[in-house]
Formats: sequence, C-alpha cells, structure tokens
Amino acid sequence: MEFKEKFLQKYSSLTDIDLFIEFSLKDLCKSIRVNTLKISVKELKKRMNCYEFRQVPWCKEGFFVKGERTDLGNLREHQLGFYYIQESASMIPPIVLNPKVGDIVLDACASPGSKTTQMAAMMHNEGIIVANDIKDDRIRALSTNLQRCGVSNVVLTKSWAESITMKFDKILLDAPCSGTGTIRKSLKTIKIWNPNMYKKLAGAQKGLISHCFDILRENGTMVYSTCSISPEENEEVVNFLLQKYENARLEEISLNIKRSNPVLESKGEILSKDIKKCLRIWPQDNDTSGFFVAKIRKD
Repeated sequence: MEFKEKFLQKYSSLTDIDLFIEFSLKDLCKSIRVNTLKISVKELKKRMNCYEFRQVPWCKEGFFVKGERTDLGNLREHQLGFYYIQESASMIPPIVLNPKVGDIVLDACASPGSKTTQMAAMMHNEGIIVANDIKDDRIRALSTNLQRCGVSNVVLTKSWAESITMKFDKILLDAPCSGTGTIRKSLKTIKIWNPNMYKKLAGAQKGLISHCFDILRENGTMVYSTCSISPEENEEVVNFLLQKYENARLEEISLNIKRSNPVLESKGEILSKDIKKCLRIWPQDNDTSGFFVAKIRKD
C-alpha cells in the first residue's frame, strides 16, 4: 500500500510518519465491550473461558480478546447481546461524556449504535437517549443493535441533527468524518484520500457542533469526537466553537491512556491555548485506531 505524497507531507509535521504508517498497516487487536445490561464481566469470562481477555485500560467493560475463532460476530454470546464488538478507541467518547441515570442525552449521529448501547448500559437503561441518524439503512442497523443489546431507554429519530430543537443535559456528537484514523480497519480510506476532502467535511462539522451547542442546556456537557487525524476536522472545529460562543468551555479529559499533543497551530493560525485539553491519539500511541475527543461545557 502506497501513501500519497501529499498525505505524507501533510502529516509528517504532526507525528512520526514512519511509525504511523507501520501501525496503520498492522491488524487491529480484536476488542469487545461487555454489555452489562445482559451479563456481568465475570459471567461472560466464564462462558468464554477458552478466550484470553486483556483489559482495555480506559474502559472497565472493554477487553482485547484472543482465541481460536476470530469471527466474534458469529458467536452465540454476540447474538444474545452479551457483548458488542467495538474498537477500543471508540469506547472513549461515552466514558468522557459520562451519562448518568436520569440524564436526557442526544446521540446526534448514532448508527450503528456502539456508543448508544454503551451509554444505555452506563445509565442502567434509565433516563432517555435520543439516538438520531439520517438514512434508513443506518437506522435499521442501529435498531437491530439496540434490540440485540436489550436497550429500552432509547428513542430513535431519523432527521438531520440540525433539525432537532429540544434541549439536552448531555450530547454526544461523534461527527461524520474522513476516517483517516481508521486506515488499519479499511485501506480504502487512504485510497480515496485527497487534500481537499476536508473543506466540505469541516463545514458540516462546524454546523453540527454549533447546533448541538445551541440545544445543550446550561451547565450541560457535550463531547465532540471523530476517528480522523486531521486538524481541520478536530482542533479547528473546536476552536471555531470557542470563538463563536463565549460560554463554551473545554474541560480536561482524565483517562488512563497514552496521548499526543493536540495541534495548537494550523495553517499559520494560532488556536486557543485551551485546545491542549483535547485528547488526540495516533494509532501508534496505544495500538488502536486514531481518535480525537473534546469535552465541552456550556456555562
């Protein structure tokens, strides 16, 4: 697999590009999240005692698993909803948002439901999650996963997130993005990459983050995340929000995870010093996909 020259030029200044390429071309470790709505961690380990479970450091229900069978989606325990096959970095945004019993939560771009089901388990199926997406096939996938996992506190909506007007205590905006942090899951990502793809994406992301902040209640929390490594989709989007709203505040993210420094200067523009509170991880940091997470408070 050859990486395009402009891609290498762009990211060489942000990370060790050789290490990035090495890890991007490695297979991901299989990881699952135990669905505690249906089974305890102890009980699942007992049922799957022929598998080796290695703890995901930042998620107590998350495990890297290794065994004879790698088709984890075909196991009975998966079909029964005892676990969700979820990339370990994808477990981070719900943990940072930390929804509680009784919260009213929006999952703005929810399908296929990994984070929705994770939040439902954290809330013990109490409170309300509005899980939204825009396409029929995505809603079907989301609905199937919610049913399989025994989730009962979710209301499904099919609309553009910008059309939602009710207020929420907490919002998860796992925004549509270029997916450049997930090359190791799909090499197609690097094949379709081009240096101009961010313009349209960043515009949509800025619109989404602005609207979600508008419908966030005072003293509410929003988590913005992407599986992109691009500053245009990450630090620049969050910086845009901070410039637009005086009552938007970034909060520290305390997790047991290795992280890299967020980008504080992009295209010659100095970004807010608070951007350093965001979480940026490259694939080589923790042997995961690349991910970006920002925790935002509304004063």
